[in-house]
Amino acid sequence: MGTDTVRTPAADDAAGRRREQRGWYFYDWACSVYSTSVLTVFLGPYLTSVAESAADADGFVHPLGIPVRAGSFFAYSVSLSVIVAVLVMPLVGAAADRTGRKKPLLGAAAYLGAAATAGMFLLDGDRYLLGGVLLIVANAAQSVAMMLYNSYLPQIAPPEERDAVSSRGWAFGYAAGALVLVVNLVLYLAHDSFGLTEGMAVRVCLASAGLWWGAFALIPLRRLRDRRSPARDRAVTGWRQLAATVRDMRRHPLTLSFLLAYLVYNDGIQTVITQASVYGSKELGLEQSTLIGAVLLVQVLAVFGALALGRLARRYGAKRTILGSLVAWTVILAAGYFLPAGAPVWFFVLAAGIGLVLGGSQALSRSLFSHLVPPGKEAEYFSAYELSDRGMSWLGPLLFGLTYQLTGSYRDAIISLVAFFVIGFVLLARVPVRRAVADAGNPVPERI
Repeated sequence: MGTDTVRTPAADDAAGRRREQRGWYFYDWACSVYSTSVLTVFLGPYLTSVAESAADADGFVHPLGIPVRAGSFFAYSVSLSVIVAVLVMPLVGAAADRTGRKKPLLGAAAYLGAAATAGMFLLDGDRYLLGGVLLIVANAAQSVAMMLYNSYLPQIAPPEERDAVSSRGWAFGYAAGALVLVVNLVLYLAHDSFGLTEGMAVRVCLASAGLWWGAFALIPLRRLRDRRSPARDRAVTGWRQLAATVRDMRRHPLTLSFLLAYLVYNDGIQTVITQASVYGSKELGLEQSTLIGAVLLVQVLAVFGALALGRLARRYGAKRTILGSLVAWTVILAAGYFLPAGAPVWFFVLAAGIGLVLGGSQALSRSLFSHLVPPGKEAEYFSAYELSDRGMSWLGPLLFGLTYQLTGSYRDAIISLVAFFVIGFVLLARVPVRRAVADAGNPVPERI
């Protein structure tokens, strides 16, 4: 005789939470292809070559009449995109918390970024200025969307689940990046077989990332749900709310201390991600196919690295695990400075090291910050976090571009980034995270 299974409200809540978490993972799956194929692999070398074709006899282009070395144009464009994001994200975050309607804002940002990325198909000849504009729009939109996406984490995962949920999200993203890079590699290497020029193959790869982003963004937009915010002053303008958010953050100085540490070391991480292909192509003289293979290796190992560092965090705590990853980043950059030109094997060894620490250091930073956010202010505080994550990373590209402009050496540019990891380590080591969690009004996990 069969028995009926009686579902309890707690079981229904857990099932609904898991369904929402699975939908949340898919935004990483959707947008990480932009970060990988566009920002990390193809756009840097391609836009640099487009700028070089438009350069004068001295190797300079002149956007708005400003002399810019062609080799620095991509780095400067990334830096400018972040400044745009810095201006927009706090306003969107405040609006999301004030209205409780994060999902429509997430959709708008995601599809603006996807459309700008798809538009990169039009980059040919000497259209470097169009490339810069599309990069600024896509990167700023990505930053806004990621801010809203990250702010869901404390709402869909209780404290004891956040390290695991955050790590799975990063793993989903890196898995998608690896899958699409395999397709990109086939298309790029066999472009003659498909009747495409090398430039056309790159443009197809760029545009396909935008189509992928837009298509898979539908899944989280269907599964995530808006939550009604506590009653707040609906007449407060975005800028007044931003000022209020900054004042409120000053009431949580330990949260602010963590954010400062993250701002510094993540600036280094983001700059390595965006400039590694330019370094490999222009300084080490590596073929595009080698760069794609190296980034593919990073993507594959980053899946396992994110999950492995998530397990280490459950044993040793997120803070200690992040500190260990920063030591690894410092060693990797120092080794990168001494890489011999034309030696792809050593570039692959370096890529393997990056892959093992990349996903975990980012995923654990996100989950650790989620414990430091006062309840009910997730989007506002994650807008500040996103200034550090993909937003405040303007200083690294700017330093990279300036160092190259002044010295003409990408080796000098890459080694200058060590400072971000050393300073970030010192700042993070000084943050008492257990007290920071308690001061934010959140329960303190057994191990953090």
